[in-house]
Amino acid sequence: MKQYHIASTEDLYDLLQETINLTMAMGFSKSQSNQMATAVSEIARNQLLHANGGEVTINQLVDPKKKMIEVTLEDRGPGIADIELAMQDHYSSVGGLGIGLPGAKRLVDDFKIESQLGVGTKVILRKWIAR
Repeated sequence: MKQYHIASTEDLYDLLQETINLTMAMGFSKSQSNQMATAVSEIARNQLLHANGGEVTINQLVDPKKKMIEVTLEDRGPGIADIELAMQDHYSSVGGLGIGLPGAKRLVDDFKIESQLGVGTKVILRKWIAR
């Protein structure tokens, strides 16, 4: 398990590189590694934009049947008032392109999001090595 604090764009770049390095070392293809790194980057960038940063935990699961990377991103920001709306393509609460959350979901095998107003948001991204 590795933990990171995201408080700046430099932290975001370090996290992106670490995600690529770890997934490649685990045996993910370059394409899969880039997909996971992009998904992580989108959510971590949301942490910076909406919550002034957050915490990221990266876990590896390796068993005889599969290998998986799990990245949990948590912040103590304002939370998301309407997750269903936020997950729609092109919706943005700050005038962006609105592809971050739904785009990240499409890049991973498992996507979970929890949010509570005034408390923060937690996103879990999981990707398995393609067999």
